Amino acid sequence: MSVDLKSLELFVRVAALGAIGKAGAEFGLSATAATQRLQALEATIGTQLFHRTTRAVSLSTDGEIFLAHTKRILGDVEEALADIRPDPKDIKGELRIACSASFGRLHIAPHVTEFLDSHPGVSLQLAMSDSVIDIVEQGFDMAIRIGALAPSTLKARKLAVSPRGLVAAPCYLAKHGIPAALDDLKKHNCLAREDMRTWSLAAPDGSLHDVRTTGNFSSTSAEAITEAALSGLGVARKCTWEIADHLDAGTLVPVLENYTVSPFWQVFAVRPPSRLPSARVRAFTDFLEAKFKKVPALCDERA
Repeated sequence: MSVDLKSLELFVRVAALGAIGKAGAEFGLSATAATQRLQALEATIGTQLFHRTTRAVSLSTDGEIFLAHTKRILGDVEEALADIRPDPKDIKGELRIACSASFGRLHIAPHVTEFLDSHPGVSLQLAMSDSVIDIVEQGFDMAIRIGALAPSTLKARKLAVSPRGLVAAPCYLAKHGIPAALDDLKKHNCLAREDMRTWSLAAPDGSLHDVRTTGNFSSTSAEAITEAALSGLGVARKCTWEIADHLDAGTLVPVLENYTVSPFWQVFAVRPPSRLPSARVRAFTDFLEAKFKKVPALCDERA
């Protein structure tokens, strides 16, 4: 079986326009020549793709199925051609990205203009949410995930690290004292994400210790926990990249600094498993990885 790309492109345009003559004209074909080309395509694949009347054409059931596959095939061809053309200006199409709200605001959104300026053929949709988005079901090209990845069929590429530690505001520690040992945390007001009250911490020798904490505030929002800690409400577990400016300013200070929060987190780009990454996905992933390497809080390899 042999099918040429031009016939597939013509098929897609006829489906979009609902008129063979108009679609044929875009390819420099007469209505008769375009009809003959479609008939040859139908004969090759052995099914009728369109229902035809004197006024319009509409997709058959098989035509609708074939259209979805054809669009994917033509998209793959376009991506293959883009791969062998090094100029970023040759990369085109929409890129849909999902990420957490706080990470997106701090480390992705500030770089969007630079990426789009260097890739003028790309449009970018950035969905930022503290809830995990199903990128396959919702049709996203990729997501930036932070943590220890659970087993899944998604393809993952490590971009950076995300070390975590315990912090509190100086005003809180002045009032309630500075924890000197893990057991001291049980006496402090600990701020929890989603009511996760058991904190696992790794000692300098690598041993792991689980501490059951208590506190009067929890939230599904990472930024709400940060604000609560800044206001002097209690001790919080935070990713270093979230609070780097506050640590530099001294508005938050490390607590039990010799311990790290376990498991050690990393930053990943994940994508659906069914296809090779598009040129758009590869370009944006490479771009982010280069940006993250310049952020000290994303380069700390302590485990």
